[in-house]
Amino acid sequence: MSINVALLKRICETPGVPGHEQKVRELITKELKGVVDEISVDNMGNLIALKKGKSDAKKVMAAAHMDEIGFIISHIDDNGFLRFHPLGGFDPKTLTAQRVIVHGKKDLVGVMGTKPIHLMTAEERVKPLLLNDFFIDLGMKKSEVIKFIEVGNTVTRDRELIEMGDCVNCKSIDNRVAVFILIETLKELKGKKIPYDFYGVFTVQEEVGIRGAQVAAHHVDPHFSFCIDTTIAFDTPGAKPEEMVTKLGDGVAIKIMDSSAICDYRMVRYMKQQADKAKIKWQNELLPAGGTDTAGMQRMAKYGTIAGAVSIPTRHIHSVIEMADKHDIKGNIDLLNVCVSNLDKYDWDFK
Repeated sequence: MSINVALLKRICETPGVPGHEQKVRELITKELKGVVDEISVDNMGNLIALKKGKSDAKKVMAAAHMDEIGFIISHIDDNGFLRFHPLGGFDPKTLTAQRVIVHGKKDLVGVMGTKPIHLMTAEERVKPLLLNDFFIDLGMKKSEVIKFIEVGNTVTRDRELIEMGDCVNCKSIDNRVAVFILIETLKELKGKKIPYDFYGVFTVQEEVGIRGAQVAAHHVDPHFSFCIDTTIAFDTPGAKPEEMVTKLGDGVAIKIMDSSAICDYRMVRYMKQQADKAKIKWQNELLPAGGTDTAGMQRMAKYGTIAGAVSIPTRHIHSVIEMADKHDIKGNIDLLNVCVSNLDKYDWDFK
């Protein structure tokens, strides 16, 4: 399956935790120069790329969040070890024996450390680790650490993107793969006539409460909206059929609902119809826990918005070994393209 893996790699490996997405925003701006009609950045940091349509009677918005889960330094102890606060949801067991990058006056590589198992009591050995059991070790004395690092500096996970069979594997597939999909969709739409003005919005601070999408939707005030985000693929050993949510390689996941939004049934029907017409493989997504920018757009447009979502099935989510299938990624680009292009050909009345 042919996708621009080199671009996806750059996007995934670029640091950008919630509230500190500037390097990702710079990368996107360079990629979209000359591709769209207008590029702007709002006060919160959302990047808004406008592709003008044949009519501005209605507006279309697609959101892909730029931020990745990470940390912020909260304390430097007398021995130079760092304590941190999470930015986004973490399963503590995923941090064991991991390298991280601390972004201070210069980037420093650190390791996540905990109490050695040899010194744990029998009770400690069976007790799940908590986030506050971890510290970051830079291998430096405090006198050296404070030359480069201070409280408030951010921390990202250190892991490169690799290809594994038909899949890509990296940290921050959630949600940099969606950033990639929106960029590639805008490139494919260049020179193409679409019915309505299309706002491709690269949002900030999704991982800490869908904050950027709310502001952007209030500003754009779309009639139609599409969220692009990852979703759980729990198709691994031990998973029950009802727990899987989606399966890797089974196609684009068309969201029915998640914990923060019930997608408009008209949009769900439309997306399935467009997928079938274009012979794009798809699967249903019903996510019992976890929210996305879908909710921010659906609620914050002035009169609400006809909201839906194209989701990318992802294994090992919120870890450094997130995995997505290249066929599913390409299918998301194709489905978003046809959905944006044919909105004026569908009966949107309530039925």
